[in-house]
Amino acid sequence: MTTDDVFLGVGLLVVLAVGSQLLAGVLRIPALIVLLPAGFTAGALTDVVDPRQLLGTAFSPLVSLGVAVILYDAGLGLDLGRLKGHNRRVVSRLIWLGVPVTCLLGAALAVPLLDMSRGAAITLGAVLVVSGPTVVGPLLALVRPADRLRHILVWEGSLIDPVGGILGALVFRAVDASTQPTASRGVLHFLASLGTGVAGGVAGAAVLWAVFRLARPGEVLGTTAQLAVVIGVAAACDVVQDDSGLIAAVLMGLAVANLARIDVPVRRTFFETLVSLVIGLLFTSISATISPASLRHVGLPALGLAAFLVVVVRPLVVALCTARTDLSRVERGFLGWMAPRGIVAAATASTFTSALVARHVGGAARILPATFVVIVATVTLYGLTAAPVARLLRVVRPSRSRPLLVGGDPWVVDLAATLRSTGMEVLMWAGRHEQRERIERAGLELAPGEMLADATGPGAAWEGVTGVYLLTGEDDFNVLASTILRGGVEGPVYRVGPAADSRGAVVPYGDGEVLFGPRLSGRALARRHHDGAGIVAVPAREPVPSGSDLLFVVRPGHRLEPVTQGGPPHVDPQDTLVLLTPGG
Repeated sequence: MTTDDVFLGVGLLVVLAVGSQLLAGVLRIPALIVLLPAGFTAGALTDVVDPRQLLGTAFSPLVSLGVAVILYDAGLGLDLGRLKGHNRRVVSRLIWLGVPVTCLLGAALAVPLLDMSRGAAITLGAVLVVSGPTVVGPLLALVRPADRLRHILVWEGSLIDPVGGILGALVFRAVDASTQPTASRGVLHFLASLGTGVAGGVAGAAVLWAVFRLARPGEVLGTTAQLAVVIGVAAACDVVQDDSGLIAAVLMGLAVANLARIDVPVRRTFFETLVSLVIGLLFTSISATISPASLRHVGLPALGLAAFLVVVVRPLVVALCTARTDLSRVERGFLGWMAPRGIVAAATASTFTSALVARHVGGAARILPATFVVIVATVTLYGLTAAPVARLLRVVRPSRSRPLLVGGDPWVVDLAATLRSTGMEVLMWAGRHEQRERIERAGLELAPGEMLADATGPGAAWEGVTGVYLLTGEDDFNVLASTILRGGVEGPVYRVGPAADSRGAVVPYGDGEVLFGPRLSGRALARRHHDGAGIVAVPAREPVPSGSDLLFVVRPGHRLEPVTQGGPPHVDPQDTLVLLTPGG
């Protein structure tokens, strides 16, 4: 392959990885539905998109390190405080019980269906146990299930990837040796991989703590330092014991997310961009290694295997793992309909197939194409049906707005109470002790004290919050917070406007959505409320009190739309108006 071919091949892979994700975003479907066919088609139609020729022996290690970065990012989003009680029990069962059941049942059907030897079939079964955050996360973002289900599936996906990788390596070694190892040897190998991964995770977390405690780098250098530590630790662990780097990566992410002593600045936008690019490159690269000829006699049997995993194995596993828990029937039903295969399955299949083929293991050549078909089938099926199934089972998070009001002045508390009177869920946050007491006395839901700080940290996720409204009396705080939070929350971020004579240090340079128009600054609202103005909710069909100012429109279904400096939203007769009435 010439230098020009290498340039062209690398360029095409990057364009396909990013372009496929852009197209999936426009179509509002999981990116994998586009990424896998795009890579497969490019590999079939061109000679330059072949990562094994572009990268040679470096392809497999680079895939492993890319997966480690993805799992570290997944670990950043795992909050141990949210995994309690029955949720913890279900997740642990899905790992220690669900993994072996899925592996054995998948292997049992693969032998007759794909005409494989037992060694190749058990390897395929081990490969297909993994799900992973690369596919579960995007699907959950589209479906928006109840928080409890999201927690269980995210934890399962993030933990099952390293466990599945170790299981695959264990099975591969057994098949590669052409003899079934004793139980003690298998257990020792598993414990060695687990121990290496745990040691690497602890060492990596200690290095990060030392770097940020002693060197105190900023966000940019701190983010690249994390990347270097993750890749370095994962590579070292994999040298010592195969696939142990995946465990180390997850544990490092968990440590950074959950240990208060590790205060790591991170530029989330950079990590999200990097992970998105890595996912795109891995899926297009691996699918490009599959030739159409390899699918000729595998496609239909592999579809049958995928159907068996979806219809029989996953529901059975969920039924076993949720027995004697407080999950409802519909929650169990949704968990039983969510097990797409992802990048670790593709990566391990790509690694093991060539080695087993070289050792003439019967049916080994079918492992990678069968895995490809199962990934495409499960991602497509769940991607197209998960949302309708969630709606049918009524486990979708309510579409109603859940605003977060930041501020504790009397007019803000009055506004929150009025919004709640319309049937809306309202969450509040305030920094001062007297303000928090005022919120609690009003019977309003008060966010934890650390919530606002968490929004700027790794893995920030304010579940259910559909918009943030910065309503404090500090104009500089509102401007700074709006700038920071826009990169850390899903919904829009609004701030109350400053007074015309404001002399704040950063107010003149602020941007973003400003509420209520130029006349109703934060100070003006506080003054008018102090002088007797009220905040009321009035049906749009009824007359509006003279001299009132419109603040919000509440749509049917409890959807909130604010008045901004761009103007008021359109009002329909079935809406409810939130008004600031004249003072007495």
